[in-house]
Amino acid sequence: MTGMGRESFWTVDPSELLRVGKKFSLVDRPTDDTPGFDGDKEQGRGALAEGALVLAELQERMFATSRLGDRRRILLVLQAMDTAGKGGIVKHVMGSVDPQGVQLTAFKRPTPEELEHDFLWRISKRVPAPGMIGVFDRSHYEDVLIGRVRKLAPPEEIERRYTAINTFEAAQVACGTTVIKVMLHLSPAEQRRRLLDRLDRPDKHWKFDPGDIDERELWDEYQKAYQLVFERTATADAPWYVVPADKKWYARLAVQHLLVDALERMRLDWPKADYDVAEQIRRLN
Repeated sequence: MTGMGRESFWTVDPSELLRVGKKFSLVDRPTDDTPGFDGDKEQGRGALAEGALVLAELQERMFATSRLGDRRRILLVLQAMDTAGKGGIVKHVMGSVDPQGVQLTAFKRPTPEELEHDFLWRISKRVPAPGMIGVFDRSHYEDVLIGRVRKLAPPEEIERRYTAINTFEAAQVACGTTVIKVMLHLSPAEQRRRLLDRLDRPDKHWKFDPGDIDERELWDEYQKAYQLVFERTATADAPWYVVPADKKWYARLAVQHLLVDALERMRLDWPKADYDVAEQIRRLN
């Protein structure tokens, strides 16, 4: 990766360490370690700041090439239990990128109109355009996570959705989308601490939802549902990455790394001018 100062603390490329593979077990994955990174919190923040410059330039290159017909784009899917830090990823990682190049969608409970269609109907309308980094804050996976845990759909429908998701994501990849799916892996103890922090601070009361405690009571069921998601939908073209999230600074750094790595693999060059540069300079002199 570009930037030796930022890279020097990565002892191993985290992409492979975080990627869900065969025989993956969510319950056996720590939530508080820093896979591949040999620095502390302060060094992690410094690396994040350096990486922000790299990410911003690479994203601008992708956006620039799309103006000349390049179809490539990135879709970042963020899934997690409440308080795991999805908003922090959006603010501290995507915040370094030109807003013109980012398409953020925070999916909420489906509207009556959306419920009249297949669950992927509202998702397909929000996929990123060429040159864009699309971010799904929650996503189509809610329909096989909450759908399974809360029994909002029968088991056979949940099974159908796994297949539909794989087909949908394969179609996105075929049209030039790099799909990066991230589960921020938080511990129950850390979630409790963060929820209490929200209740202790009046400036954070607006972020607290009593329903978060209701979902917390189903923690084990959600972990099982996530495990099934990984087993059914972790594919070569649309992989899952499980990022330890007890340390917010590491989670942000790891997601930034995944994005930079994906962009660097595109080998993006600035588009060539389709006019005579020297002539245009003469016209201005």
